[in-house]
Amino acid sequence: MALEVERTGEHAFVGRNERGAEVRLGRKGAEGAFSPAELLQIAAAGCSAVTAEELIVRRIGEDAKFRVNVTADRREGAAELDAVHVAFDVDVSTLAADQREALAGAVDRAIERLCTVSRTLKKGIPVTEEFPA
Repeated sequence: MALEVERTGEHAFVGRNERGAEVRLGRKGAEGAFSPAELLQIAAAGCSAVTAEELIVRRIGEDAKFRVNVTADRREGAAELDAVHVAFDVDVSTLAADQREALAGAVDRAIERLCTVSRTLKKGIPVTEEFPA
């Protein structure tokens, strides 16, 4: 999978994949751009949403709308996140209590088993850099 990030101006970058998708990146607070830490959080929330979609739609209905909110803990001045918190916002009022509980459990299990981003974050992996000599 070919991914790249290209500098397009001062503190301005564009991330691209081979399918033509683009995302603007910049420093925290840059207008119209995500910071890299925000993208990490969005990746966790997005992976959870994609993983849970079929389960939610199957139980709530084809027109089910839901949102996945994400926040992170970061110590003052720290250069890393301490935790990422993903929270589903979905109307489950049409389900009985036992059905809501079963859906929540199924979503948790699916994310634990299938969500590449969350699994990778929890595991922690080496990250290498290469720079021309």
